[in-house]
Amino acid sequence: MTTAPSGVTTIMSQSTIALKVDVDTYMGTRDGVPRLLEIMESAGIRATFYFSMGPDNSGKAIRRIFTRKGFLKKMLRTGAPSAYGLKTMLYGTLLPPPMIASAFPHILRRVAAMGHETGIHCWDHVKWHDLLPWMPKKTVAMEMGRAFALYEQIMGERPKTTAAPGWTVSADSLEIQDALQLAYCSDSRGTAPFYPVWGNRRFATLQIPTTWATMDELIGENGITAETINDHYLSCLKPGLNVHTIHAELEGGVLADRFVNLLQRLKDQQVRFITLAEAAAEYGAHAAEAALAMGELPGRAGSVALQQ
Repeated sequence: MTTAPSGVTTIMSQSTIALKVDVDTYMGTRDGVPRLLEIMESAGIRATFYFSMGPDNSGKAIRRIFTRKGFLKKMLRTGAPSAYGLKTMLYGTLLPPPMIASAFPHILRRVAAMGHETGIHCWDHVKWHDLLPWMPKKTVAMEMGRAFALYEQIMGERPKTTAAPGWTVSADSLEIQDALQLAYCSDSRGTAPFYPVWGNRRFATLQIPTTWATMDELIGENGITAETINDHYLSCLKPGLNVHTIHAELEGGVLADRFVNLLQRLKDQQVRFITLAEAAAEYGAHAAEAALAMGELPGRAGSVALQQ
């Protein structure tokens, strides 16, 4: 690090990684999060965990086979059936959807007690991811409201941040985030923190976008395998802020060994690890406005919110 003439420490030239953990499922909360806590504790790293709070309706994602080009190919390419397990893939269809956060309040509290940041991913992951564009504003507000109420009941405080499932947003969801006066959100993909402009409307909640592709987007594409994926990630490392989203079901499960290897290789490169709250505090002052719109990314089925 160097010190700027103003006396403010500049971190723009150092490679920094903010780790964002999306927890999508009952299984990911029960099994993946504790495994990630062990890994991060061993590495001396803190991250930001976003929890799905309501029902695990993962089985309903099967309809994406008919509505999202490339979804079945992605599931087969990434080995989703073995990664998520049969029960998870039947929740909400042949099996009743289990409630997630209310089943494991001790896990949410343990994450915070170990020094990690926590926030809300959603109430119903599949519903938000698949149906948000068609939800009335009242329904969007109810989805957020139910998640906020349960989070506050479990954690004893209001959440300060959210991250949309599948990086799926709308003008209504951005408006409701502003009304909730969140510190920042991480709903998008892009290159640097920004204030979103959707259409002709500027929103007030800072966005900290994910800057790296996720493992499930990369494995099986362009010759990248589980054995070579960390070579790819190191080639993506740039000075300043890098935001890496991982999933409790993958990096806390079948890809845990790859995640451990990635952390070690990044630490060997003297990379600095921070939470998203720290990223917002350090980089938010430099954030400018940027257009935000739904668009496609390689390796994903369906659209995501892209910083333009």
